[in-house]
Amino acid sequence: MLCMDFRVIFGSIIAAILLFFGVVFALASTYAPFRLAVAIVLLIAGFGIIGALYFLTKRPSEIIQRVEFSGEMRAVPIQCPNCGGSIKPNNIKIVDSVPYSICDYCGHTIEVVEEPKW
Repeated sequence: MLCMDFRVIFGSIIAAILLFFGVVFALASTYAPFRLAVAIVLLIAGFGIIGALYFLTKRPSEIIQRVEFSGEMRAVPIQCPNCGGSIKPNNIKIVDSVPYSICDYCGHTIEVVEEPKW
């Protein structure tokens, strides 16, 4: 994390310098039209670094969902259909509203499905 903080601080300083000089060159473009092109390049680079820093520091959000059941619930062991190994409940992850797990033994990706009760 210390390396990440250093990159963010260094990138912020570079972006601030680029934006500052971009504004200075934009203001000075009244004397030489070529300076406007330099200002545009500096401003785009500064805002590009700010955008990159945003995605660099963006933390994934964790959603915790609580479910209440009206009837009796019972845990059933899950087995890998590929090798028959047992799947740990802690390995189950939800991706795009679908529960998935990876077998510890063979590495097979398993979609966890609920069996019908009838």
